[in-house]
Amino acid sequence: MNHPHPKPLDRAADAMPPPPRRAVEPVFWALFGAGGLLAALLGPALALVTLVLAPLGWLLPPETLSYARVLAFVQGWPGKLAVLAVVSLFLFHGVHRIHHTLHDLGLPASPLANWLWHGLAAVLSLLCAGLLWQF
Repeated sequence: MNHPHPKPLDRAADAMPPPPRRAVEPVFWALFGAGGLLAALLGPALALVTLVLAPLGWLLPPETLSYARVLAFVQGWPGKLAVLAVVSLFLFHGVHRIHHTLHDLGLPASPLANWLWHGLAAVLSLLCAGLLWQF
């Protein structure tokens, strides 16, 4: 009986590899997905109500989007959070789409460009939050 001899153990190969670095890309993809879902489900309805139904007085009274009513809506916390969520998620969805479209067109997709685009969405979201805080 001829049994092959096992190879000696190579301790370097058996060592555990270092844990992978945590990427922030899943956070951006989650914001992109949430913004896309919101844009697909809420965007057409928002456009229909604010651009057609309310101004023309169809199915809604003409004063539905009056200044006083909209101001009262954004002065409450639920209204502030709703406006901030819509604006912020639409922004993150849009900049993510622009970033990857530019990459598809041949511009290099560097981590710096990724941070710049998403940083723009974050700054504009903070600006929106600051403006809503003033009401």
